Amino acid sequence: MDAKRIIKKVAVLGSGVMGSRIACHFANTGVQVLLLDIVPKDAPPDDKKARNKIVNDALDFALKSNPSPIYLKSFAKRITTGNFTDDMPKIADCDWVIEVVVERLDIKRQVFETVEKYRKPGTLITSNTSGIPIHLMAEGRSDDFKKHFCGSHFFNPPRYLKLLEIIPTKDTSANVVDFLMDYGSKYLGKTTVLAKDTPAFIGNRIGVFSIMSVLQYVEKTGMTVEEVDKLTGPVIGHPKSATFRTNDVVGLDTMVHVANGLYQNAPADEARDLFKVPSFVDGMVKNNWLGSKTGQGFYKKEKVDGVNQFYALDLKTLEYKPSQKVKFASLETTKAIDSLPARLKILIAAKDKAGDFYRATFYELFAYAGNRIPEIADELYKIDAATKAGFGWEMGPFEKWDALGVEDTVKAMEAAGNKPAQWVYDMLAAGAKSFYKIENGKRLYYDIPAKGYKTIPGTEGFILLDTIRATNTVWKNSGTTITDIGDGILNLEFHTKMNTIGGEVIEGINKAITLAETSYKGLVMSNEGANFSAGANVGMIFMMAVEQEFDELNVVVKTFQNTMMRIRYSSIPVVIAPHQMALGGGCEMCLHADKVVAHAELYMGLVEFGVGLIPGGGGTKEFALRLSDELQEGDVELNNFRDRFLTIGQAKVSTSAYEAFEFGYLKKGRDVVVVSRDRLLAEAKQQCLQMANEGYVQPIPRSDIRVLGKQALGLGYVGANTMYSGNYISEHDVKISQKLAYVLSGGDLSQPSIVSEEYLLNLEREAFISLCAEKKTLERIQSILTGGKVLRN
Repeated sequence: MDAKRIIKKVAVLGSGVMGSRIACHFANTGVQVLLLDIVPKDAPPDDKKARNKIVNDALDFALKSNPSPIYLKSFAKRITTGNFTDDMPKIADCDWVIEVVVERLDIKRQVFETVEKYRKPGTLITSNTSGIPIHLMAEGRSDDFKKHFCGSHFFNPPRYLKLLEIIPTKDTSANVVDFLMDYGSKYLGKTTVLAKDTPAFIGNRIGVFSIMSVLQYVEKTGMTVEEVDKLTGPVIGHPKSATFRTNDVVGLDTMVHVANGLYQNAPADEARDLFKVPSFVDGMVKNNWLGSKTGQGFYKKEKVDGVNQFYALDLKTLEYKPSQKVKFASLETTKAIDSLPARLKILIAAKDKAGDFYRATFYELFAYAGNRIPEIADELYKIDAATKAGFGWEMGPFEKWDALGVEDTVKAMEAAGNKPAQWVYDMLAAGAKSFYKIENGKRLYYDIPAKGYKTIPGTEGFILLDTIRATNTVWKNSGTTITDIGDGILNLEFHTKMNTIGGEVIEGINKAITLAETSYKGLVMSNEGANFSAGANVGMIFMMAVEQEFDELNVVVKTFQNTMMRIRYSSIPVVIAPHQMALGGGCEMCLHADKVVAHAELYMGLVEFGVGLIPGGGGTKEFALRLSDELQEGDVELNNFRDRFLTIGQAKVSTSAYEAFEFGYLKKGRDVVVVSRDRLLAEAKQQCLQMANEGYVQPIPRSDIRVLGKQALGLGYVGANTMYSGNYISEHDVKISQKLAYVLSGGDLSQPSIVSEEYLLNLEREAFISLCAEKKTLERIQSILTGGKVLRN
């Protein structure tokens, strides 16, 4: 790999949906971006604003879209806009030029001809094409251009979908390929997959086959849109948008474009006919029912008497009907099963319509994926990696096949007419019974030419708990596992439902700290679940409050607070590595850590207000403490108090780790952000080890916290009453706000005073328990528990 190459500035050519969002993601990582597009036909030669209208409108549209393509709005300042006619010479200052123009070979070649006039030798040049052969675009270019040129196929939206396919030509330098593979993983947070220059590459070849297989099955059996989406969502480890909602979001025209491209460009594909678009899709395209972009697709939403009504398309009649909830007996039996492999085994054996669907579509997918080796990839792990990262699947085709048992599934596939590729039979004959296995803490894949197992390349720097848990577990209970991750560092992971925090997690935290203080150097808290933690177990709180067991509830809350304080004041460094949701108690843990190593995709917040409470696990105390540390005399004091008060009172949740700094959940100068989810635990371990090796000193509990007393309390009361008078909040919201203001201000003190953490924790706990006794708080908690909805009563 070219160790000297540094990416400081990137040019993105084309500002459409993909181009503008690729530009935003590079800006997310701190890179300067030059975003260019064409000049409008009627733009005057001396009017720069008019000449940049297309690119500026596109970027503005991207920045206003939801979910946002950028971690923090201010990061957009890293993007400079321009046009191809006036500003192409500026690419001479760029280290990487990415082409994202319309999918036409002639236009791409014109762009590259212009690029070659201005790029400096050695500059990386890549195309984001999803369908045009990479080698055709480089024809006629210089040797230096060809050496530094390849495909770099991002998936949309680039911020959220992890797949980046790197597609070299025969002329691409090996150093360039190695650099892009490493850079995409480390700095862009991507799962980088080395792909061959074949139609649709890897992700779309397999993913679109899977979609088309489902569509063809639907046309044959008459299954409804709602039935299919029920079967192809989270129950099999796929996104909530499942099949048809995903098509609506991506755009039916996009799916049809890829499917048609595969039908035309892969004549030798044994499943080629499956890529023929079904008649109902043809009808939808003719009607311009392309999904979200046209207001309707497989689903549409309309207001009826002021209420949103959802409709689903009847695929036989192409008429919309009110969307129906569907149930399958086999799915009901798997509701309590958290393990995806265990669920899949039950579903594939089901004797109902769902089982028929799974057997037909799974076996077809397995056979197809097996037949694509070595056509699209030489190694099976690349197919799994691409489908997971590109389509949000929890398990790829070969991982699902492993979960069902390779040998038994081969027999079932044969019986169903989906005979696997010969190499699968050769693998079984060689004594290998699975596509993957874990050995000496490493995850290995079956290498077909070698007829043996090899470590997955590029994972050497990862710490994967799934691979080391079996041999390195130090202690566990029903909700947590403590694992030795090497070099004297322990890791504590949660595995309760949504990683909520109850008695078993509290026990695990205390046990982990005790073990670390006794025999290790430090402790990291992280996990490989979908979310770090959705917060405290409110079901338990609800039951105790309903039974009016307030003494017991006081003990529970006190134990939670003491555990958070133990995280803060242990004799070893405690580093917490949150990802995705870190809400309520999950956020409070992070507030008390010595350091937070956060994944960039972090949705962090103190959200207790939504269930009629204030943070009761030290979160309100910690906001008062942090407020004290940043206070200055004068009006700034009350301004800062108001900001902290509103952050909790409005239950603000960050949309990225960077926004968590803005809200005060993360500390500037202390906490760090990692873009690569796969590298999060390794970085957290490194930070913890560094703190330990530099001579970690146990902190002393704080007794120097300056609180503002009545002047801040009055501000909180007046603010809440004003909001109530304007009908912005309810009467119960006022009561919660007053309790929050009381704790944050240190109580009804006549003047600013110095207090201890223990003093504030007592106030916090009293306020929390008093709110638990309120009928309207219990109604809010019940609404969350039964329907997942925030009630404003």
